[in-house]
Amino acid sequence: MWGRRGGTVKLALDVGRSGKSIAAMPDTTLDLRGLRCPLPALKTRKALTRLAAGDQLVVECTDPLSTLDIPNLINQTGDVLEDQQAEPGLFVFRIRKKT
Repeated sequence: MWGRRGGTVKLALDVGRSGKSIAAMPDTTLDLRGLRCPLPALKTRKALTRLAAGDQLVVECTDPLSTLDIPNLINQTGDVLEDQQAEPGLFVFRIRKKT
């Protein structure tokens, strides 16, 4: 049920003078499909405590109340809600851990 570290890998290009070219920044995906309020918000809060500053958490929920609960949680924690998508029966949140 907990996220799969490295399931999604984003690449960042370092275009500075250091000569380094590519550094991987893994996302953590939290599959909370089928869970009802308040569990998605509680499990998201717990997952955020385990992340390092700057890491990204992708939360997948099926509970419509998560569209209210997750943004409210992010306002409380001070983290950043980078993206929120709603598809039929699925709600996806991309959260960046505060630095």
